[in-house]
Amino acid sequence: MPILAKTIVEYLGIPENFSEHGGSVDHLIDLVHWFMLALFVGWTGFFLLACWRFWRKRNPKASYHGVQNHVTTHLEVGVAIFEAVLLLGFAFPLWAERTDRFEDIQAQDPSRVRVIGYQFGWNYHYPGLDGKFGRIDRHLIERAGDPCIDPEDPNGWDDFSSPILKLPVLEPAILQITSTDVIHGYAIVPMRIQQDAIPGTDIPMWFRPLKKLETSVVCAQLCGEGHGDMVGVMEVVGKGAYNTWLAEQSNAAYARNSKKAEEDSSAAGENGASDEAAESTLGAGEKADESVGGEGTE
Repeated sequence: MPILAKTIVEYLGIPENFSEHGGSVDHLIDLVHWFMLALFVGWTGFFLLACWRFWRKRNPKASYHGVQNHVTTHLEVGVAIFEAVLLLGFAFPLWAERTDRFEDIQAQDPSRVRVIGYQFGWNYHYPGLDGKFGRIDRHLIERAGDPCIDPEDPNGWDDFSSPILKLPVLEPAILQITSTDVIHGYAIVPMRIQQDAIPGTDIPMWFRPLKKLETSVVCAQLCGEGHGDMVGVMEVVGKGAYNTWLAEQSNAAYARNSKKAEEDSSAAGENGASDEAAESTLGAGEKADESVGGEGTE
């Protein structure tokens, strides 16, 4: 029957899964909701039966003996056992599988991005073509969402920031989630992934997109009056398009940052030369004063 062909996840209106691990998450959601449905039907049926069985017109005199059997106790024990099975048999293994695969994902040369949350938006810090993030100094923050890249570190010259998250399809990705103000929650529903963004820390989360798409990312933690508007954009594109975009952004950032570093270095050199000249002039003046003073003494 067509009505039974869909899962509960689909009937709930959750967006289609686009990640490699999302099927396991959807399966767990299905099991939990079937269990909740069984509990709802069971306890609602029991409630209606109790209302009918102990209706005042049927039982004008109250009974003070209570339940005489252990059916409800057995039901409660059964519910507790099923919940333990869900936790130990499905939730824990799913979590273990996700955490144990981190080293495997790292070995696959994944795309890496720092996700920086702030009130009320998202900023994305890419490591550039060299694949190395520049040194992060959080004391250099100038504005909300600032990646705080140390301009003196050459590894950061090709780093760049983007207002959208762009990733290649069928390639693993590791996102390092952080924040510059309060705790946020970075959630990508079609990827079945979410991670808290905590100020001062970079927490990794990883997934592999299976299809191209453009979707929204949202904040999953109440973070202020603009929380509901804290929506970002994620694009999953072809590998070629991603590499072209990455090269363009990285080369432009390197040209801009290396030029600025040279200008700062030249300015520092000129200031140093000026200081040396001033010191030389001051030293010559002191010697002249000494000469004058000596002649006067004679």
